[in-house]
Amino acid sequence: MTPIIPDPTYDYDIEILVRAYKTSLLSISAELSRLDLTAMSRANAKATLAEVAAILRSLNDESAAWVERYIPKAATDGIARTIVALGAADTLQDAENIVKFNRINREFVASAVADTQADLLAVTQNVDRRVKQAIRQVTADSMRANLTRGINGNRTLNADIVARMKKTLGSAIDTGIIDAAGRRWRPEVYVEMVTRTKMSATNRESTVNEAVGRGAYYGVISKHNAIDKCRGYEGMIVKLTPDAPGDYRYIGDLPRNEIFHPNCKHLVTAIRDPKLLEQ
Repeated sequence: MTPIIPDPTYDYDIEILVRAYKTSLLSISAELSRLDLTAMSRANAKATLAEVAAILRSLNDESAAWVERYIPKAATDGIARTIVALGAADTLQDAENIVKFNRINREFVASAVADTQADLLAVTQNVDRRVKQAIRQVTADSMRANLTRGINGNRTLNADIVARMKKTLGSAIDTGIIDAAGRRWRPEVYVEMVTRTKMSATNRESTVNEAVGRGAYYGVISKHNAIDKCRGYEGMIVKLTPDAPGDYRYIGDLPRNEIFHPNCKHLVTAIRDPKLLEQ
């Protein structure tokens, strides 16, 4: 009989990183709001860009440390759950004490860490690029407006001009990331999606690797009453290798737009004999 093993939840872990991004973006927004739009200069722009760069460097360091800690944790969870599911330990705590990354899992975890860090770095690089563009544009707009102000005899910049510059600066942070599918994400929402997706994928892959390494070639997809297309796969028995016997679908052939999609929380529990589960 397959033991009932609680699914791990990563909401708290992910919130730690999302909060760091929210805090950094608020700090950048505060730096931009302090700019004197009525008298922009190259020196002011350079000083602000230096402050923004420092904030993003600190954020990159914090996110890299988070990835180094929590992506391997997701792999450990998958391996420990598999050890218990296959009867090699009675509890998750016992399993965690004997967890060892096999070679394929070590390579997979290293790749997952690198991929996640690259995705998160793309977020800060995007913010950096857009802030630089916005400050360059605002600086040029301010200088042009001040030139024409002297010609027209106006004592202050037109309110519409200042409002437009403020909007330009605000959009540098609000626009966010456009993914490969053309979807637009706010930076902190994109970070949450990426990390949740990576942690779930790491858990599933380490589960498959550990199960196959222990001679178990089947798994069952978790259930949490999904309301999207995932619901059609909850509780499904799947093959963990394509050449495993039986009339079950191979996990690698399942459509990624329906199950194990971005933000998907479904995991897999290893089983040796699917017939016992069916009964």
